[in-house]
Amino acid sequence: MAERPERLARSAFRLFRPVPTRWMDNDVYGHVNNVVYYSYFDTAVNAHLVDHGVLDPATSPVTGLVVETSCTYFESISFPETVEAGIAVTALGRSSATYRVAIFKAGGELAAAQGRFTHVYVDRATGRPAGIPAATRAVLEPLRA
Repeated sequence: MAERPERLARSAFRLFRPVPTRWMDNDVYGHVNNVVYYSYFDTAVNAHLVDHGVLDPATSPVTGLVVETSCTYFESISFPETVEAGIAVTALGRSSATYRVAIFKAGGELAAAQGRFTHVYVDRATGRPAGIPAATRAVLEPLRA
């Protein structure tokens, strides 16, 4: 088994977005199921891009596709909590961006779960890698850790 990463604090992140848990997120054990955290990561990153006008999921000619993601769990969360997703950009290449993402209990200092999430930007029409658009890069740059 790989060495368990250090549990990160809020200071490791540049942006926080609220994420309401949903009734359906809980599993039979009464906590948010592990696969749902990946949805929270995806939602937090893409909502930030949409809010800044650099992503329209239906029409943007260049979009980010997830090519790698991981998550380490430290503490359970459950519906009806509203959690906070912390985001930082750890690598920003020509056609890819890697994010550090974590889920915090509201007001919590340490991550309940944390991971990484990598987008490779592709041309929607061809599916081939494309450079990160300048406007998108400008939104991501302030999030660099």
